[in-house]
Amino acid sequence: MMYEDITESEESDLCDWQLPLAFMKKRHTERIAASHTETQTWRMKERMKTVSVALVMCLNVGVDPPDVVKTSPCARLECWIDPLATSPQKALEAIGNSLQKQYERWQPRARYKQSLDPTVDEVKKLCTSLRRNAKEERVLFHYTGHGVPRPTTNGEIWVFNKTYTQYIPLSVYDLQTWMGSPSIFVYDCSNAGLILKSFEQFAMQKEQERDALHHPQISGITSRTQMSMPPPAKNCIQLAACGSRELLPMNPELPADLFTSCLTTPIKIALRWFCNQKSSDLVPGITLELLDKIPGRLNDRRTPLGELNWIFTAITDTIAWNVLPRELFQKLFRQDLLVASLFRNFLLAERIMRSYNCTPLSSPRLPPTYQHPMWQAWDLAVDICLSQLPALLNGAEYKHSPFFAEQLTAFQVWLTMGSEMREPPEQLPIVLQVLLSQVHRLRALDLLGRFLDLGPWAVSLALSVGIFPYVLKLLQSSARELRPLLVFIWAKILAVDRSCKADLVKDNGHKYFLSVLADPYMPVSAAKNTMVCNRGEHRTMAAFVLAMIVEGYLNGQVRTEAALQGNVVAICLEQLSDNHPLLRQWLALCLARVWTNFDAARWCGVRDSAHEKLYTLLNDNLPEVRASAVIALGTFIGSGSDRTDHATNIDHNVGMTLINVAQDGSPIVRKELVAALYQLIRQFEGQFASIARQILEDDIRKDENLTPAVAGTASGGFTVVLHGESAVKTNVSGPDLSRRRHSLQPIAPANLGRLKASALHKSPTVGGNLVHHHLPNGPQLSKSPPTPGGSSSSSSSSYGSHGSGDGFTPPAGPIMFEKMRRIPSTAALSTIFSSSYSNVYVQIWKVMLQLASDPYPEVKYLAQSLVNAINLKATFTAKPQLVVDSRRTNSAPNSPTNRRGANHSPQNLSDSPPPSTLNIPNEVLKPVPIRPGEQPPPARPQNPPPIGAAFSHTQQFSRSRKLFDKGPIIPETYEEEQQEVNETPASLAVGTDFSEWCCKYFAQSVMKPPDEMDPFSGLHHEREWRFVRNARLRREALDHIENAGTCRLDDQIFINKNTATPLVVRFHPFNPHIVVADKEGICVWNWENGEKLNYFTNQNPKNSRITSMDFLNSHDVTLVMTGSDDGAVRIWRNYWSQSNKPVELVSAWQALSDMLQSTRGSGLVLDWEQESGMLLASGDVRIIRVWDTQREMKLQDIPTGADSCVTSLACDSVGRSLLIAGCGDGSVRLYDRRLSPAECRVMTLREHNGWVTNVHLQKGAGDGKIISASVSGDVRFWDPRFTESVKLINTPFNTLTAMAVHQQANIIACGSANQLISVYNTAGDTLSNIKYYEGFIGQRIGPISCLAFHPLKMHLAAGSRDSFLSIYSTEKKAR
Repeated sequence: MMYEDITESEESDLCDWQLPLAFMKKRHTERIAASHTETQTWRMKERMKTVSVALVMCLNVGVDPPDVVKTSPCARLECWIDPLATSPQKALEAIGNSLQKQYERWQPRARYKQSLDPTVDEVKKLCTSLRRNAKEERVLFHYTGHGVPRPTTNGEIWVFNKTYTQYIPLSVYDLQTWMGSPSIFVYDCSNAGLILKSFEQFAMQKEQERDALHHPQISGITSRTQMSMPPPAKNCIQLAACGSRELLPMNPELPADLFTSCLTTPIKIALRWFCNQKSSDLVPGITLELLDKIPGRLNDRRTPLGELNWIFTAITDTIAWNVLPRELFQKLFRQDLLVASLFRNFLLAERIMRSYNCTPLSSPRLPPTYQHPMWQAWDLAVDICLSQLPALLNGAEYKHSPFFAEQLTAFQVWLTMGSEMREPPEQLPIVLQVLLSQVHRLRALDLLGRFLDLGPWAVSLALSVGIFPYVLKLLQSSARELRPLLVFIWAKILAVDRSCKADLVKDNGHKYFLSVLADPYMPVSAAKNTMVCNRGEHRTMAAFVLAMIVEGYLNGQVRTEAALQGNVVAICLEQLSDNHPLLRQWLALCLARVWTNFDAARWCGVRDSAHEKLYTLLNDNLPEVRASAVIALGTFIGSGSDRTDHATNIDHNVGMTLINVAQDGSPIVRKELVAALYQLIRQFEGQFASIARQILEDDIRKDENLTPAVAGTASGGFTVVLHGESAVKTNVSGPDLSRRRHSLQPIAPANLGRLKASALHKSPTVGGNLVHHHLPNGPQLSKSPPTPGGSSSSSSSSYGSHGSGDGFTPPAGPIMFEKMRRIPSTAALSTIFSSSYSNVYVQIWKVMLQLASDPYPEVKYLAQSLVNAINLKATFTAKPQLVVDSRRTNSAPNSPTNRRGANHSPQNLSDSPPPSTLNIPNEVLKPVPIRPGEQPPPARPQNPPPIGAAFSHTQQFSRSRKLFDKGPIIPETYEEEQQEVNETPASLAVGTDFSEWCCKYFAQSVMKPPDEMDPFSGLHHEREWRFVRNARLRREALDHIENAGTCRLDDQIFINKNTATPLVVRFHPFNPHIVVADKEGICVWNWENGEKLNYFTNQNPKNSRITSMDFLNSHDVTLVMTGSDDGAVRIWRNYWSQSNKPVELVSAWQALSDMLQSTRGSGLVLDWEQESGMLLASGDVRIIRVWDTQREMKLQDIPTGADSCVTSLACDSVGRSLLIAGCGDGSVRLYDRRLSPAECRVMTLREHNGWVTNVHLQKGAGDGKIISASVSGDVRFWDPRFTESVKLINTPFNTLTAMAVHQQANIIACGSANQLISVYNTAGDTLSNIKYYEGFIGQRIGPISCLAFHPLKMHLAAGSRDSFLSIYSTEKKAR
């Protein structure tokens, strides 16, 4: 309904289509998680083969059975032989041999045994012999009973006595026993349906007898059940010629064994039946004699007869696949070649025999197929072939049937509208058959690839129909034109079903993909409208296939490495600079998987300097490529088992290179960095524990109060702190606990907390929780005392340690757990690391501490788990690792000779000998006094296990517990606890799903355009409606903007009290929404109806505040960007949702690090430009950092050259080369980012005498293009060509706190701490003064904290210190 009034002119004037979208890639809109695609079971649990065939012929030639009255003339042919043409015995032998030859065409390798007019004993001997030789394989029993009476209702068929004077009954029960299972039975006799019924009854009876044999207490066990029972009959298959009350057809035009003829010679009987139908009149002159002269062989598809057989196979396969349940189709048509052939021919038998009032039966029962539409296609194919027969006999050239080309066209038509919601294409089995033809193979592969591209469900369907062996066989083809198609198909298959890689390696198929990857001249498919046309994409898929082959599959790794003289690493490394980003990504992932736990491949990479070549990808434009490179480098340093000095130096080199990635703007890259550094920390666990321990001990020595030491964080993010002060009573609760000395201990070292003491009693918030637990014994976690002077920020958060003496006794006392807090900035960290720690391990550990306070939760929690493991180890280590002043030597640290040994003995981290004395005491904690009546605590435990070992008491807490609830039961002694720890080692789970998420790309459609680009999709229609709405609002705003310079702007159209004091306010350009940021959250209002739509917290740390905010993608799907004074930027989705979707964090990163502390800081200042996707960031730093949000990476740092903070930013929209910064010293500085850092500052404007409140760059014409205002109240206009201002507006404010300039209109608003808002035009004329809120008793407005104009409308929003938010307009509000 919202699209009906869109005019053509509006549709053509939508500039929003060209605007780029920020943070809307798949990595932002999808959760980075592994794909959990459930495929249908297409592999047979066990393949079977019919190895033996019993042909039992009861014909008694010349003697009719007594219960059958035959017509005259009557059907006589048996196996296309007239039994009356020769003597009965010769005829019988000829018929038996002919039947054997007919079966041999379908299964030539089986063992055949004939039993002609047999006795009961002969049948028994035959069946038992075949079953014994077949073992667990299938045996076929073919019974022709045309010369004996019909089967009985008692379950008996008939054979002869030795003298052929009597008919002897043979029980189907006995036949079941002799034949065993698995077996297949074919009954060609009248009333054959009776045998099926009896067979099922006897099978059920045997099951009951078998149950009785297994439960002897059941009464009535017969002597038969005491014997060993044969296998159950549930795996038996039966085919019967007719129903239980039906006689076989006696039409003299038909063979007597019509059912057998359909099963063994389907083409011959199908042609004869076709000629007997009325439809044969369309092909005059075709006689039965001519049918025998059709040229060709059945197994030669190039001949007429062979082509008919090929078409028949395709049609019957298609009918079965479309009609049968998938599981039954797999069992009957894919498990056994002979069974599949018999059931395909059985479908023909049903069609032919039903025309003669006979209904063939089967077990398992099949649905009716005789009227399936595909039979009409068969009739047409037969018609076309027979119409050429007279000409063929005269030497004419055969014209091949258009059947397969037409079916491919039908399949192609289905693909144009194909989806998972529609019925599967019935031509899919035909596509499989077409792969056998070189004529249609290229087109068939192209269409098959298009079908597989529809999604995992399509791959499952193709595999279930049996496509796998065909595409596996085609890998042996040398045709270059098939390469791109086969690579695409295999990428789709392996993305859905990874079990196929075993078959690939078994058949050396991986060599095919190695050759494709190494081929720089990969051909583009010659098929029309081919699925892929980029050579880079073909090689990307080859790299993906190779990566899937080697993933967790050592045989695949070995064989891939051995293929082509072990150059898979070299092939990947050569192409790392390719222009195709997806290829670079998968080359890195392939390398990562090749050398995971595979030393030979790793050393091959070392010889090729693989790590140095991968370094270039760390600065790639695509975050996915950078993350893949980090994964490759992480597995590179984590796969080496031989720790030589050379290997250690390489690991150090890689580690020092990786830490530069910590400032990457993409969370997926930083998360992979944590996992990569984990590999290095795991290799040198002892050294990192020593670093952590040294930090703890130094802090304790500096802290005269001996505040507690962090032991680490338990599962759920709780921090364990060992208290070093005097023991206190166990039962402490309520106010007594709150009055205790507490030390807030995050993961990071000193000066990282900044948490108010009052937070102990606050309710849980997004920022973090405090939960107290009281334990009988154990380590203590506490909160630091206030800093001197009463400041709420902790200036020194000290870490404690147990010391190193064997006689150390841990204190008894309560334990408090708290949620981890993030580190405010790297500046706080810098005080920890003195020069004595400046080595490789310290630098890497410093980065890990930074990552443990990352603004993106997933990165933070992953890093915290690793940091906690090291901190726990460092705290509980009996003797500290020695860390030597690195100034004594410049050598790289040695690698430990034994990784476990490094955990139990001091390891010198320098090549130089350790000094004779180290200023590290054996006991770093003072002895704990024992109060009267208290038991001394137990001795401290032995060394803790390596990283990943479980810390038992930390895992007994649930994630959410009541405040002051009792803690879990703790073992009485630390020895018991330590014993439990050592008994339950577990690997530390530091891993990501990024690599698995990347695989989803190939499981999903890569050819289908995105929904937003599909003109028929609902998403596209929504975007179109939004863009039309935007264009209309822009046009409607033009009239108001033209008169803005003369209109009063003081009519209050909205007022409401915000959740907290507004710090930043922004209008949405096109929705009636206004978002207001307070210190720690964002409130969303509908200013038209005054409704509060949402409020969500920003998750910034305590004692930090939001200082910047803006809308991203406001023309389309809007995101909210916030910046806080800790330097972090966060991007939020669903800030307001009609469908009540939860607010989601899209991305977060540290836009600025090393934020300078100041008494009045500007925090983080951001400037966003939608057209270019660039973000400027500055504030309490000495630089302006330029970020590219499309690439999520830093472009450059521009030094400000000022000694004060940057208070506001602006830049030109064309090229964004001109940057304007307002500074705290009153200067306005202009920069040209195209110049070098030393020359980029092109102008400094110094006419303001105070803090620059705001700076604005006009996009249109005016007296000056730059407008700035200072806290002193002067508003100045500047022309970039001059160093002096061109205009000055002196406002009556002595404390100007906010200034806003309308983007379209020439009006300026200034807000003061003196409770006044003044609105001016650019000529300096005062348009409005706002002092009071509207109402009966107008209250004076509060001190102004923020101002913002609506981007289009003439609306002004003002936030004041009294938490009120008001909006003023030139339009009168409807009362």
